[in-house]
Amino acid sequence: MTVRTRFAPSPTGYLHVGGARTALFNWLFARKHGGTFLLRVEDTDEARNTDAAKQAIFDGLLWLGLDWDEGPDRGGNHGPYFQSERKPVYDAWFDKLVTAGRVYQDDGAWRFRFDRKQMTMQDLVCGEVIIDYRDESNTPDMVVKRSDGSYVFHFVNVVDDLEMEITHVIRGEDHLMNTPKHLQLIEALGGSPPQYAHLPLILNPDGSKMSKRDAGAAVDDYPRQGFLPGAVVNFIALLGWSPKTDQEIFSLEELADRFALENVNRAPARFDFEKCKWVNQQHLVALSPGDFSVAAEPFVRAAGLPVPDHFTAVAAAVKDKVRLLEEVPTAVDFLLHDAFSYDEETVTKARANPAVNELLETLAQQFDTLSDWSGDGAKAALNETAKTASIKPGPLMFALRVALSGRAHGPDLGEILNILGQNRSTARVRQFSKML
Repeated sequence: MTVRTRFAPSPTGYLHVGGARTALFNWLFARKHGGTFLLRVEDTDEARNTDAAKQAIFDGLLWLGLDWDEGPDRGGNHGPYFQSERKPVYDAWFDKLVTAGRVYQDDGAWRFRFDRKQMTMQDLVCGEVIIDYRDESNTPDMVVKRSDGSYVFHFVNVVDDLEMEITHVIRGEDHLMNTPKHLQLIEALGGSPPQYAHLPLILNPDGSKMSKRDAGAAVDDYPRQGFLPGAVVNFIALLGWSPKTDQEIFSLEELADRFALENVNRAPARFDFEKCKWVNQQHLVALSPGDFSVAAEPFVRAAGLPVPDHFTAVAAAVKDKVRLLEEVPTAVDFLLHDAFSYDEETVTKARANPAVNELLETLAQQFDTLSDWSGDGAKAALNETAKTASIKPGPLMFALRVALSGRAHGPDLGEILNILGQNRSTARVRQFSKML
């Protein structure tokens, strides 16, 4: 059997992180088994569907790296892939229900007549689920075709899965109770049902249901904040799935190799945005200096900062210091221009040593005389200045960092000195000494 999975979003808003996880798990399962991942668009709600929302879904999936094998912009043998274009298909399948006597009219609408029996299904995540259809008061016959001639979700969803030969339906737990209805429809239509796997809910850290307004809910926010797509995929994969090891950082290819529905948890997943940022940091650290600078450059330009020829070295200096690419401009601004600001609390701390003013001036003189400038040579000059003054180098090193960057923390001091060069470093030390 060739595995065929699908993601079937409604284009009524942005791509939600829950939808992205559903798409990811379907993509991973298909890739793991050498199958086909299909995208179809459930766009029959004309009042709420928008072209912008449709494009946001496409863009979000492609940004995450979840390319589809069949669907819009790809084609395939099971189209059209927009439900709004499939009415003739639905009409033909509805006629089968009419012929079989499984539908009847009720106030202009058409209802599907349930087979009044107990339904037992085996879900690949949730296990055995039993729904008793013998009590009609709890399970009334459902509408499948409205009085205006349009079809409801349950009917078109089942027809599309049959027509498109879907073998595995991997979707959110909120659809779990719909599945027995779908199985009855499939049986009435003479089809073979796919296997079902219902994914646990995604909750906020406090256990509340994740809403559209919560941080991290909208996939299109991630690129603007400076997340890497691989990091977001990595984090989303761990929302409800476990590799059964202590490993937390994965590439998309590793996830596809390791993914298994048996390792999807039954309990709801907790969305921790801080953990998502940490995962992103691990992916940033793994980048080469060149790749990191390419990823960071748009954010630096957007902040109005210059991008010099040696920007790769500038960016590399903070590669291990930031969690998001949007943090890079603030982290490197002092390396790109001389009009940076000083943190007042840090300046006050530097002033606590009454001798620091004179020591910085002495250090500036030492810098002036260095014939072979390098960060290491400058640091050696600092140690010599401290030794001559009979003090530990720590306080002078702190004062030098503040003089060069205006802050207490940041890149390695040697990297700062190398990037700024002899003249700019010396000028900053003299300027800061006059402020003390």
